[in-house]
Amino acid sequence: QVQLVESGGGSVQAGGSLRLSCAVSGGTLSKYSMAWFRQAPGKEREGLAVIESDGSTSYADSVKGRFTISQDTAKNTLYLQMNSLKPEDTGTYYCAATIVIMGWVFAVPEYNYWGQGTQVTVSS
Repeated sequence: QVQLVESGGGSVQAGGSLRLSCAVSGGTLSKYSMAWFRQAPGKEREGLAVIESDGSTSYADSVKGRFTISQDTAKNTLYLQMNSLKPEDTGTYYCAATIVIMGWVFAVPEYNYWGQGTQVTVSS
């Protein structure tokens, strides 16, 4: 059973940076397509960045140019480097994994495994 554990969240001022980590156990990172999602209070969970099993990456328009998804297969860990943070980036951040993406890369039902989330708060 694949388990995902996020870390690295916290509070930061607008314009600052954070790096989130997602430790993967019970499976080999390189065999999965991995993604980061965010859920703000009262809003639906939205996809931010994905790295597919072939190494290709995709980003939501809201974070393109500011966020970078990467992975360290030796450490079985996924990362999200977040720069130029804005108050609207506030929310709970989740990593997610799936073996195969059949449709839209940011569709929540595409992902079988989820972490517990880590909170990010950006103040103005």
